Amino acid sequence: MLLGLFDALRQSGIRLGVRELLDAHAALQARLVVADTEALHGLLRAIWIKDERQYDRFDRVFGEWWHGVATSPDPLAAVIPDEWLRAEWLRQLSEEERARVQALGGLDALLRAFQQRLAEQHERHAGGNRWIGTGGTSPFGHGGYHPEGIRAGGRGGQGRAVKVWESRRYRALAEDAPLNDRNLQLALRQLRQFARQGSAEELDIGATIHATASDGGLLNLCWRPERHNAVKILLLLDVGGSMDAHVGRCEQLFAAVRGEFKRLDHYYFHNCMYERLWQGDGHHASAATIDSESLLRTHPPDTRVIIVGDAAMAPYELSEPGGSVDYMNAEAGSVWLQRWVDRFPHLAWLNPSPEASWPYTQSTRMIQDLIGARMYPLTTEGLTHATRDLRR
Repeated sequence: MLLGLFDALRQSGIRLGVRELLDAHAALQARLVVADTEALHGLLRAIWIKDERQYDRFDRVFGEWWHGVATSPDPLAAVIPDEWLRAEWLRQLSEEERARVQALGGLDALLRAFQQRLAEQHERHAGGNRWIGTGGTSPFGHGGYHPEGIRAGGRGGQGRAVKVWESRRYRALAEDAPLNDRNLQLALRQLRQFARQGSAEELDIGATIHATASDGGLLNLCWRPERHNAVKILLLLDVGGSMDAHVGRCEQLFAAVRGEFKRLDHYYFHNCMYERLWQGDGHHASAATIDSESLLRTHPPDTRVIIVGDAAMAPYELSEPGGSVDYMNAEAGSVWLQRWVDRFPHLAWLNPSPEASWPYTQSTRMIQDLIGARMYPLTTEGLTHATRDLRR
């Protein structure tokens, strides 16, 4: 029963193994779910999905798989064991629900009629009161109304069998979703590495209990450094020119990074990092500047460097001295970029331009040649891959 769904999920990129399949079968054998498709969906998602960013993908694959099962020649026989449709299911019905089932002569008669009409019907049917189809008052089908009946395919119209996997409640968490505060935080949290450094200011309850017991009950307080995120982030933001079209997403990213990391330094540049970068409010004539050489010297090599820019500029801005549009730079942009790459092995370039356009921009290709496979699209999936690589 589950092999089709299991294979479809693996083909979609969700990592599943034999252990997960055996756990799902054990849960079904223990009858944690009985004749309830939505409960089956929730159970399998709880067992198989370990990352909430894959919830939406699971829902979509489950929906496609269930549609194939529900429209098979004999969906009841293929999916729901016979005993589920009788003793186990009937025990869960209220007296009022049992009375409604009797309207067609009881459950056995209802099932026999359903299977007979499946065998007799050879075309789509809409409306009416007998055939399996949409609308109408037939006890079989969907989209219509009958007080006792069997749902067969499609979305219902009475809200009595709402398919939770079609609601796309977790679309905002999916890796292909547009950037939002939630999925930005999820991606950035992969960078966190906690450590205890500095002065001992936090009470260590476990050590205090152990030391007090060792001293015969005499209170012995033990302290430890506070736990904090030890990752150091250096954020470099391209501003002005063609980057004006991406201001919204860059501001969103900056707010998320600042909210996740206390040890954050950020600076601004225009098109390429030359011998100085801007501080404060960004790139304008009155903004304070800082020497790039001092940043390279004072930040340790284990700093995670995130560069945000569209990499779109005239090729000479990278290849020639004096290529900067803001001042006369003594060395070419490619020389400075190579220094950043050599100093910081944990470096990633986030590009807000569509990835499909990168091969058609010469400066983008030149930067990719310099930094290797460390340019990522500024999307949820791209940021996820970037933070994953920055951890290594």
